[in-house]
Amino acid sequence: MGDTPEKKETVPAEKAESTPEVAPKAAPKAAPAETAEKAEAKSDAKPEAAAPKVAPKAAPKAAPKAAPKVEAKPWVDNGDGTVTDPNSGWMWKQSDAWVDMHKFYLWKDHKEYVDFVNAEKFAGYDDWAIPSKAQALTLFDKAKKKKCADKNGNFYHIDPLFTEGGAASTWITECSDEQTIRFDLVCGVDTPYPGNDVFSSMRLVRKA
Repeated sequence: MGDTPEKKETVPAEKAESTPEVAPKAAPKAAPAETAEKAEAKSDAKPEAAAPKVAPKAAPKAAPKAAPKVEAKPWVDNGDGTVTDPNSGWMWKQSDAWVDMHKFYLWKDHKEYVDFVNAEKFAGYDDWAIPSKAQALTLFDKAKKKKCADKNGNFYHIDPLFTEGGAASTWITECSDEQTIRFDLVCGVDTPYPGNDVFSSMRLVRKA
């Protein structure tokens, strides 16, 4: 018998393992493009103006308080031939040169009376002097309520504590040999005179 060829077994090929297909991820959708009209409208739009800042209202300032009115203190009769003005601190001789000496003085002679009063240490003091214009002004009552009679019986405006019968004028320190100046207690002003043949009485003063 002839040889029968051997039957070769056919082995079925192994099936390749199937890999599940992964679906590709979809790309994110792009935002819809703005229309040309919208884009143009945006570019033309004006930015909104910022609201103006309002400054806070300042609190109203309180009105300054008026300074309290200071009442003038009354003059004091010291009982020794002197009077004191507590408002200015000056002490005055109560009588003037006319009352004391019954005479008026030229400017060049005024020291005779001043030296006489200081030599006798009137009221215990030897520093009496004629007043300055500023001191003489404290004698004069601007309200013209105070009255004192002069040697002629006319009233002028100084404190009635002063001795009556004096004169309504006094030499002041602003006077000099070159310029004669007398202070008038009737109207409260200093008056310059062209010559040096002017007479006056004197009021003497010192620091109290």
